Amino acid sequence: MRDRKVTPEMVPVIKLARDLGYNYALIASYFQINQGRIADVMKGRIGPDIPAALELPADFPMEMAA
Repeated sequence: MRDRKVTPEMVPVIKLARDLGYNYALIASYFQINQGRIADVMKGRIGPDIPAALELPADFPMEMAA
């Protein structure tokens, strides 16, 4: 199975979700991507100049995993 690519549309949501305390696994599950891609975004390897979103998508899980 190939790892899905992180799109520029995903980056702001990933950044906001992390800012709000969501863990890598929950965010990765939502986007159906590898947790390493979340790390790539957070380390600035993907979308470093893209700001965090102002709000999460309506279908984003509202319960944060521990």
